[in-house]
Amino acid sequence: MIAVVNIELYRYEIHSLLKAFYPQETVKVFVGEPDAGRYPDPAFLRVQFEENRIKMQITGEGGPVSDEKGAGETVSLTRSVEAPEGAVFNVKGPECKTAAKHLLYEMLSEYTGTVLPWGELIGIRPTKIAMTRLREGDTPDEAAAYMEREHYVSTEKAVLAAEIAQREREILSGIHYENGFSLYVGIPFCPTTCLYCSFTSFPLTSWKERVDEYLDALEREMEAGAPLMRGKILDTLYIGGGTPTTLEPEQSRRLIGMIGHYFDLSSLQEFTVEAGRPDSITADKLAVLKECGVGRISVNPQTMRDKTLKLIGRQHSAAQTADAFRLARKAGFDNINMDIILGLPGETEEDVRYTIDAIKELGPDDLTVHSLAVKRASRLQKWIEKNGFSSICNTDGSMKIAAEGAASMGMHPYYLYRQKNMSGNFENVGYAKDGKAGIYNILIMEEKQSILALGAGSISKGVFPGGRIERCDDAKEVSVYIEHIDEMIERKRKLYAT
Repeated sequence: MIAVVNIELYRYEIHSLLKAFYPQETVKVFVGEPDAGRYPDPAFLRVQFEENRIKMQITGEGGPVSDEKGAGETVSLTRSVEAPEGAVFNVKGPECKTAAKHLLYEMLSEYTGTVLPWGELIGIRPTKIAMTRLREGDTPDEAAAYMEREHYVSTEKAVLAAEIAQREREILSGIHYENGFSLYVGIPFCPTTCLYCSFTSFPLTSWKERVDEYLDALEREMEAGAPLMRGKILDTLYIGGGTPTTLEPEQSRRLIGMIGHYFDLSSLQEFTVEAGRPDSITADKLAVLKECGVGRISVNPQTMRDKTLKLIGRQHSAAQTADAFRLARKAGFDNINMDIILGLPGETEEDVRYTIDAIKELGPDDLTVHSLAVKRASRLQKWIEKNGFSSICNTDGSMKIAAEGAASMGMHPYYLYRQKNMSGNFENVGYAKDGKAGIYNILIMEEKQSILALGAGSISKGVFPGGRIERCDDAKEVSVYIEHIDEMIERKRKLYAT
């Protein structure tokens, strides 16, 4: 365990940076001194916020910070930063926050001998920084240089962020920000729950007899939600999950028919259904989706190694993934996304190359490359506790293999986001061929358009004049969502009335 003694300032930022350097460790941040009986080991990090300076001290076994100290010998590293004129460092403020993050990052880099690809950034939307700089008149090169200088981001990642921000601006040039919205509809059922998953999903075997009851609740939410968006243009529609293709063909037809009844789909720029699991895809289901106007779908292998698929709890083979993809092409879909995850248990760079080569043979239009994120709510956390953290490993080499593979298929990076506890402290990147980028994916990250989200576990977002953003969520448990649908509706009424 890594212990931090700290007053009540920037606990989240301090905790997140420490986890970035020490992902395998438990990090606890204390206000004041911890109970010596319960926590007998001295603090690894002490932070002191004074009016005119911030002081930090790291104490631990010898490492790169000292060539003279060997393993097992105690090393103490102390640094401080003075407040500029007019700034106060013992209350929350932008100067204090920036100084604290910079100082801690510099010390941890010196102590561990490690630099992080995204520097001291801990947020999930680093491209928003580059986007802001572009809007303020920077060139992409200037935006990248700003991220390097102000946030210690590596040159490679800063250039990537600026490139993506520039491409996002071009893709979203026709989006109705002030007078438009996007619609998300969640189907929280899956064939099985994957080892790494923390999304709202429930095994279909347990809920098969209540799916229509869930659709009844969704219809009530649609009926009440549509008037909240009256007068606004619906730009994108995304049916996600879970796995929407766990629905039977007639249930899918009913769902999309409901959406079309309550919402005007005539101005849609994108209609996506996350088919996702190959073991949920059939020719009949694809035919219904195509008939109902769906233009973009996902067929997500995560890996093309059968041994890994079995380990992570996906009840299909790589061959079934290829069969499902070909079924989708035969059904007429010309915009198919595939997702992969780097850093899955036991996988190496050679496994990543194998997966990329197999995907290249299929030729998708869009490839989303995820770095494995270890979620506390997933079964993966317990698996790691049993098998060790070293059993999962994403590398810069794996990221480059995926990026080069996407480029060889004629794809360009178009959106990026990060998550907590990502393997290798990397990122998730969406690559797409020209004209095939997932618009909804960008809108989620950019946060410039309201999103009405319906269904268990969904989160609606209101974007209001001046850039203010408010959110409300629906209950995650399907039974709670169904039984309290009136409360879910009332939450949205309050959100969009503000």
